[in-house]
Amino acid sequence: MLWDRARRSDNVEFGNGGGGGPRFGGGRGLGLGGIVILAILGLVFFKDPTALLGQVGSGSAPTARSAAPVDARDPQVDFVRAILGDTEDEWSQIFAAQGARYEPPKLTLFSGRVNTACGAATAAVGPFYCPGDRHVYLDLSFFQELQDRFHASGDFARAYVIAHEVGHHVQNLLGVFAKVEQARRQGATLHGATGLSVRQELQADCLAGVWANHAEQRHHWLEPGDLENALNAASQIGDDTLQRESRGEVMPDSFTHGTSAQRVHWFKAGFDSGQVGRCNTFVGPI
Repeated sequence: MLWDRARRSDNVEFGNGGGGGPRFGGGRGLGLGGIVILAILGLVFFKDPTALLGQVGSGSAPTARSAAPVDARDPQVDFVRAILGDTEDEWSQIFAAQGARYEPPKLTLFSGRVNTACGAATAAVGPFYCPGDRHVYLDLSFFQELQDRFHASGDFARAYVIAHEVGHHVQNLLGVFAKVEQARRQGATLHGATGLSVRQELQADCLAGVWANHAEQRHHWLEPGDLENALNAASQIGDDTLQRESRGEVMPDSFTHGTSAQRVHWFKAGFDSGQVGRCNTFVGPI
């Protein structure tokens, strides 16, 4: 992937502790609605949401803070800036075509642990998006885990990870979060093979594909094998694949992100069409 062709974003921050980190909130803990949203979205890449929920505090406004500094000279930082910068450019054009303005998220790189408007989290949670502060959070060690644990390598696989989280931000801007919470309050099922969580995650996969389509049209940066790497990443983190590997059996009632086949399907739906309208995972079968 010729990612060096992309513009670098200025919206990458470092959760290194001490005065440079962003401050959020007004000293309050999450309400029920915030906890529900966190439970939906904190399951990124099949991580346990209790790793986030169990650490939500109610003290003063938290500061983004890492257990160890992030080295700004790490080549992966430049990669993150490039991919985030391109998501900003592509989504700005997509929104503008609909007469709307895209407000990009911040992306906080941290090491070990970080405090957010959604509570404290550790690297074990994996990449996640916090709607409370509109930040994407990423511990760069996850890229190594993506390769070692999920057997998904390549630049485009890593770009897919970032684009999926930015997809959640797009959902937030489009009001999907609010609609999911309203549906939950009206009795819609959160978990399970057809639950709100799976539908929301699959939509984020599709939106990542929409970005990838527009980015490829602009840069022509994909090389042989890149698309296969991204599709492999989507496949490796399907609920059925992960459950089969970790538990030896598949339990659809506990699905949160969708099967491997579904994740591949919806990423391809976005990539093949380049149209947000093809990403309505909340209507009909998925």
